[in-house]
Amino acid sequence: MLRSAFRLRSRAISLLITGLPLLLAACNDRQETPTAASMPPVPVLVETVSTTAVADVVELPGRIEAVRTAEIRARVDGIVERTLYQEGTDLPANAPLFQIDASDYRAQLQQAQAALARASAVRDNAASVVDRFKPLVGRHAVSAQEYDAALATMQQAQANVADARAAVALAQLRLDRCIVRTPIAGRAGRALVTEGALVSASAATLLTQVNQLTPINAVFTQSNTAMLDIEQQIQSGTRKPTSMKHVEVQLILANGQLYNERGFLDFADLVVDPSTGTQTVRAQFANPDRTLLPGQFVRGRISAAGHLQGIRIPERAVQLDHGIASVALVADDGTVVRRNIDLGEQGEGRWTVRDGLKPGERLIVDGWQKVQPGQRVEARPAPDASPTAQPAASPAPASAAH
Repeated sequence: MLRSAFRLRSRAISLLITGLPLLLAACNDRQETPTAASMPPVPVLVETVSTTAVADVVELPGRIEAVRTAEIRARVDGIVERTLYQEGTDLPANAPLFQIDASDYRAQLQQAQAALARASAVRDNAASVVDRFKPLVGRHAVSAQEYDAALATMQQAQANVADARAAVALAQLRLDRCIVRTPIAGRAGRALVTEGALVSASAATLLTQVNQLTPINAVFTQSNTAMLDIEQQIQSGTRKPTSMKHVEVQLILANGQLYNERGFLDFADLVVDPSTGTQTVRAQFANPDRTLLPGQFVRGRISAAGHLQGIRIPERAVQLDHGIASVALVADDGTVVRRNIDLGEQGEGRWTVRDGLKPGERLIVDGWQKVQPGQRVEARPAPDASPTAQPAASPAPASAAH
């Protein structure tokens, strides 16, 4: 037993002696691994952040709405005989849409006309009696009581004629309503009923819908908090008030393309929606090609008040990761600092920065892909370049990740 324990102890000592050089080598390698601070400075191109005049543009979500919308509903009871229009076409005002069976209403009109003829005959007879009695009353050939009775009969006959004439007009109106017409000019939608369908005036059966597509409205919503901020900026003088008629709006379609017609605001709601806390503004656009259709989702760039002082940075200096924008800066000690920023509008190869940067800071424009936070860099001023052109001598690849 003692001999076995001695063997195990000897084997452990042998393994320790054998592995000691490897352990020492691993420790030396770990000590010799360079840190980010000890690495030689990496050359990067920087741009000094400064304020410049930027367009005061507010981008809001919105939806397209027709300027005028008419829901075409049945105003008489009956069976639909024919559809008189082609679905999806532009129609003038008063164009016929549907034909409802009019035989009953045609008979009612004839009946009312007959009643009017009877009432007119009774009135004429009563008027002739009054005309005969009138000279006889002065000669006391007819009593005053008889004359008054004849006069009352004539007036009652005249009232019956008026009542019968109104019945004729009502019957004619019902007959006319058997041809359903559009009250406005616009594009007719699909027919919601077919030939043979029973429609009802009391139920106001919906037949189709007509929308006026030119001009057309875009309705946007803005949070009440943002509206209060804008009002406070106007009062402080940092934002200039603008007449609503001169506030220009540009639309961004669902596919990201800009709509080629510009519109202007024509309405701002003074009521805050209690369920969403938003206010509504509306702009009107020309729509000659019928590109905009009711219900489309769009985004509107609203030019609020000319130009403000803001910060704009090159697009290639911004890194976008899951909707979070960040940039790399060179600190005073020459090391890299990563910072998240709040982006605004994009255009002409630059982003507008709403928050996160201050004038005087050094922004890494090219080369930020090769450095890490805390690493020392050699900052070189970036040469002036057009928004679409990259610098001729850039230490970083031209295709920066966005």
